[in-house]
Amino acid sequence: MKSQPAALDFASLYSFLEELKEHNYKAWFDTQRERYQQLRLDFIAFVADLVERASLVDPNLAGLEAKNCIFRINRDVRFSANKNPYKTNFSAYLAQGGKKFPGAGYYFHFEPGASFMAAGIWMPEAPLLKNIRQEIDYGFTAFKEIVENPALGVFELESDRLSRPPKGYEADNPAIEFLKLKSFVLSRSFDPLDFKSNTKLAAHFQENITTLVPFVEFLNQALTTD
Repeated sequence: MKSQPAALDFASLYSFLEELKEHNYKAWFDTQRERYQQLRLDFIAFVADLVERASLVDPNLAGLEAKNCIFRINRDVRFSANKNPYKTNFSAYLAQGGKKFPGAGYYFHFEPGASFMAAGIWMPEAPLLKNIRQEIDYGFTAFKEIVENPALGVFELESDRLSRPPKGYEADNPAIEFLKLKSFVLSRSFDPLDFKSNTKLAAHFQENITTLVPFVEFLNQALTTD
């Protein structure tokens, strides 16, 4: 009989991340490496469950491997004023081909006091951003129906936007407030400690992304825009 993977202990993960925030340096991390590795293995198993559930509502995720969705805990500090070597969160991006996919997908973020789930694309590069804006402009009726779906009422749309219309668009364009967006992300916060098991939280994720699939599919149309 196949053994079940160890469950991710949300309280233990939070405890580790809170301690890491206070001791964000290599010497401390090295003393906690075995602890971190076990939490990471448990997180991989948890994300594998998320992938399996998510693929039931978004077939584009079928066959996706959890290990290809999970972000490293090491920070890239080369161009950052913050030189802390480690992230203080565990996160995963569920998208076609994994976390390196250039388009829209589903994101899951564990961080004490700041956990959230989301869908969409954050800060796309200029060519893709241009294509997304074109898709919204051409198909605004469909896009508006998607983002104004009452089922998405618990999700908030990324609000960071340009102060003026982007090049090529007039201020009176019906879609102008969406066209000004720099990212196209719908997100909602949650507290994993509110859930009594991995299964209940994974089911909650599956239930939520069911309403987000049309949003992701619309955005990914821009990947093939000429």
